[in-house]
Amino acid sequence: VIGVKDVIVVQNKIDIVSKERAIESYNEIKEFVKGTCAEDALIIPVSAQQGANVDILIEAMLKQIQPPERNLDDTALMHVARSFDINKPGSGADKIKGGVIGGTLVQGKFKLGDTIEIRPGPTNNGKRVTLKSEIIGLEANGEQVEEIGPGGLVGIATKLDPSLTKSDSLSGTVAGEEGTLTEVLDSFSMEANLLDRVVGTKEEREVAPIKIKEPLMINCGTTTTIGVVTSTKKDNVDVALKLPVCASPGDRVALSRRVGARWRLI
Repeated sequence: VIGVKDVIVVQNKIDIVSKERAIESYNEIKEFVKGTCAEDALIIPVSAQQGANVDILIEAMLKQIQPPERNLDDTALMHVARSFDINKPGSGADKIKGGVIGGTLVQGKFKLGDTIEIRPGPTNNGKRVTLKSEIIGLEANGEQVEEIGPGGLVGIATKLDPSLTKSDSLSGTVAGEEGTLTEVLDSFSMEANLLDRVVGTKEEREVAPIKIKEPLMINCGTTTTIGVVTSTKKDNVDVALKLPVCASPGDRVALSRRVGARWRLI
């Protein structure tokens, strides 16, 4: 559905089960992926907690999965996953530091001194504002750097009021070069490619067609919002969003619907 062809299956937590149960789980995985693009995929048992076989997993990823080509000349775009106020309680006004955002660049590059925009910003008089700030610090792999590119988790120190970034307030937003971000959307149209069966349920359930007025959970980048279906025609679905998103034409989203007491991927 999403075009993924290179697959490696990671069988984690082998350190908390017996050898016999780990082998049984391996066979269950083989049966589960039969008939899918992952039918012949490597299944690598690991213990992330203990570090067992992590080196083998990394080696397999490097050999089997082709890294995507990155054009550093593209306009920079970053999905914000976290945001922080790094100031200690009681800090004096002359010692307060600006807010920090963290996430992953998907294209382009940022460097010290760049001016960035962040959308969707907070609401002011009923309207969403765009936040702007200068980059005053960059961190990647635990080190201070002068420039960052796509891939990996990075931190960006800004001059933003830390009250805007505290407690992940900007999680789910998008950061980009000044003047390059798309408009904030309160609704959009999408082409829905549904799975054959609902993911995560004990019993197999076919995915029923999407219905008008049905609420769907939509994951777009690092954003999670609820979209209420306003129109549906064949595979084209229109939704009105509870929380706005900053998205571009052609972006991929994940859809989930309420099945019982939980949201399940469809």
